[in-house]
Amino acid sequence: MIKLYRIGELAKAASVSERTIDYYTKLKLITPEARTQKNYRLYSAETLNRLKRINELKQEKYTLKEIRSKLELWNKVSHEEQVTEKLTSLEIHMQRLEREVKELEPGQARKMYSSLMPQSLACIDALYLLINQGPFT
Repeated sequence: MIKLYRIGELAKAASVSERTIDYYTKLKLITPEARTQKNYRLYSAETLNRLKRINELKQEKYTLKEIRSKLELWNKVSHEEQVTEKLTSLEIHMQRLEREVKELEPGQARKMYSSLMPQSLACIDALYLLINQGPFT
């Protein structure tokens, strides 16, 4: 049986307010799967995943309009295209970070590099897992 969330359960699971759920529903960023006999909206686990993606995009400073466009695109593209798009986005982000590090003074750059290296390796390992569906060896 598919797990369906009432608005309060979904809000708690996604770490957002019920008002946010209402607002995103009104904007059609998310849609209820079904309604109860008492007309309560029920949301699926996919909606929870979608809310997490919305929160990630908001953290990256995308507007709700931009987020809607991205979500619509993600609904249309295949998994491989999604991975390619994400990898391209990561590559652009890494290039921007590289430029910013080059603008630092040598002592600052070494300090930044040593603190970012473990995070970068974890990111590379996660990408490898995503692409190859297996651990990096």
